[in-house]
Amino acid sequence: MLVLSLMMFAFLASCGGSSNDPATGGIPNPTSPPPAAGSAPTITSFRAMPASINPGSSTTLSWVSSGATTLSINPGTFTSTDASGSVSVSPVSTTTYTLSATNSSGSTTSSTTVSVATVSAGGPLTVTTTSCPGGTQGAAYAGCTISATGGTPPYTFSFNTTTSYPPLPEGLSLNAATGQIASSWIGGEGVYAPLFIVTDANKTQATKQISFSINGSNAFLADIFPSNSIFHHRVDAATTGLPVDTSPAAAIGSSDVSSVIAPYFGHAYGAFPSGIPVIQVPSTQPDVSVTTTEYQRYFTSAPIPPNAPVEGTSQSTGDRHVLVYRAGAGATTPALYEMWQGIYEGGPWSDSSNALWSDVSTNDLTPQGMGTSDAAGLPVAPLLANADEVIGNGTPTSPSGTVTHPIRFTVNRMLNYWVWPATSTAGSGTCTASGGSMIPTRTLISQSSPPATCTQTEPAGEIYRLKASVADPSCASTSPQAAIIIAGLRNYGIILADNGGSGGLIGTPDARWNDDDLRCLRSLTLADFEPVNVSSLMVSTDSGATSH
Repeated sequence: MLVLSLMMFAFLASCGGSSNDPATGGIPNPTSPPPAAGSAPTITSFRAMPASINPGSSTTLSWVSSGATTLSINPGTFTSTDASGSVSVSPVSTTTYTLSATNSSGSTTSSTTVSVATVSAGGPLTVTTTSCPGGTQGAAYAGCTISATGGTPPYTFSFNTTTSYPPLPEGLSLNAATGQIASSWIGGEGVYAPLFIVTDANKTQATKQISFSINGSNAFLADIFPSNSIFHHRVDAATTGLPVDTSPAAAIGSSDVSSVIAPYFGHAYGAFPSGIPVIQVPSTQPDVSVTTTEYQRYFTSAPIPPNAPVEGTSQSTGDRHVLVYRAGAGATTPALYEMWQGIYEGGPWSDSSNALWSDVSTNDLTPQGMGTSDAAGLPVAPLLANADEVIGNGTPTSPSGTVTHPIRFTVNRMLNYWVWPATSTAGSGTCTASGGSMIPTRTLISQSSPPATCTQTEPAGEIYRLKASVADPSCASTSPQAAIIIAGLRNYGIILADNGGSGGLIGTPDARWNDDDLRCLRSLTLADFEPVNVSSLMVSTDSGATSH
C-alpha cells in the first residue's frame, strides 16, 4: 500500500496537483495553500461553461490562478499574464483543453473537456417545413406537420414559450412525438408566428418560425344590444341633428389634437396577433371556475372555454383581455363575459377583474362606478372594429360592409369623470359646478347641465364624430377597408374607452386585415373630430336605450 500511495503522489505532482475530471470542471483541491516564494504556480480553477455545446456554438474557458508569470491554453495559441480571466472557444469536435501556468520555478497544468454533439451522417439537423395552412375561428383546423431532416432521430417537437414569441393559435395543439398540429375548434384569430424547436437524440436543436393566419368569425358582434342602443345609434349631424358638445369637459385636449388615428389591430405586433380577440360559444357551453385577484368581479364561474383567445396571447404580459359572447337559446339569455388579464389555469381561469352583461338583448348598463374590464365601464366587444363587419358580403380586397357602432379609442389620460353611456373612469383632472364647488371626481357629469370649468378634458364615454367639414383622405379611394371604417367614424364616431396611446383605434385581430390599406386611417388626427352631445337621446343613466 505504501508503494501505491507513493505512485499516486508522484502522479499528482506531475499534474500540478490538479484534477482532470471533466465532471468537476478541472478544479483542484480548493484548500491547497498559495505557492511559497520560489514555488511553481497554482491553478485554483479551470473550467468550461457550458461544458457541452452543439456544432457551431461556443463556450467560455475561465481560470483562476496565482504565482504565474504567463498562462497558455493548448490546443491553440492563447496566452495571458492575468491571474484570472476567460476566453471564448468554438471547437468543432469534443476537445480537452489544458491550461499551463508558468513561472521561473516551474509550471502547473489543469485540463477541462468540452463535449461537442455529434452530427449524424445525414447532415445538420434542419426544419424542412416552411409554411402551414391558415384557418377560421370556430372551425376545425386542416392540419399541418412540422418535419425535419438530419441530426440523429428520433426528434422531439416543441415551440418557444418565452414572451419573445407567441404560442400556437388558441385551440391548436402540437404532438411532441410526431410534429403534427391539429384542432377540432380553433379559438384564436389573427396572425401568429411561433418559433418551432426540433430536438434530436443528441440534444441538438434546430428552429424555424412559421406563421398561422387565422380569420376571425365575429359577425355576431352586430347583434349585441338592441337596435335602439346608443351603441348602434348614428351621431352624424346631417341625419340626427345632434349638436356639438360645448361642455368644458368635452373637447379633445390640446396635447392630443395632433395625434393620428392609429389602428391597434391588423398585424402591427409582428409575430403576435394585434388587437383584442373575442369568441362566441353556444348556450350549452359549461361554466368553469373563475378567480378574480385584484379588482371588481361580476362572476365566479363563466362559460370560458380552454381555447378562448387572449389579447396578445397567453405569452403576453399586457392587458390580456378575454371576451366571450354566449349565444342565447331557450331559457338561456345571450350574455357577454369580459375579463381583464385573463389566465387559463388548466381548466379554471383567473383574472384581475371582470364584467358581465347577463342579457345583451336588453339595454342594461353595468352599475355606476363599479367598473368593468376597461377604464370607462363600457363593454369592450361590441365597440371593436372587426373584419366581418367591414368585409360584409365582399372580400378582403373588395369589402362591401358597414360599421354601425362607435369604435372604442384611447387617449394618454382621460378626465377623471365620465358621461353617459360610460359608467366609470380612471383619469385625472377636476371640474367645478356653476357655484364654484368642486364636483367629486370619479362621478358621472352631465352633458345637458355641464360643469362650469374643468382643469382638463376628455371624459370617459364621450363620443366624437368625424367633422362634416373634413374630407375623406385621398388614400381612401385605394384603401377600401379604411374607407368603410372612415364612413363609420363619420356616422357613428369613436367612443373614449380607456387610457393608452392617444388616437389608438381598437379592433379585433384578423388575418383578413390589410395593413397597407388600414394605414390610410393615419391620415386623420384627433383634431378632425368633434364631441357630440347625446344627452337628448338618454332615457336613463343605467340604460343604453335611446329615446329616438
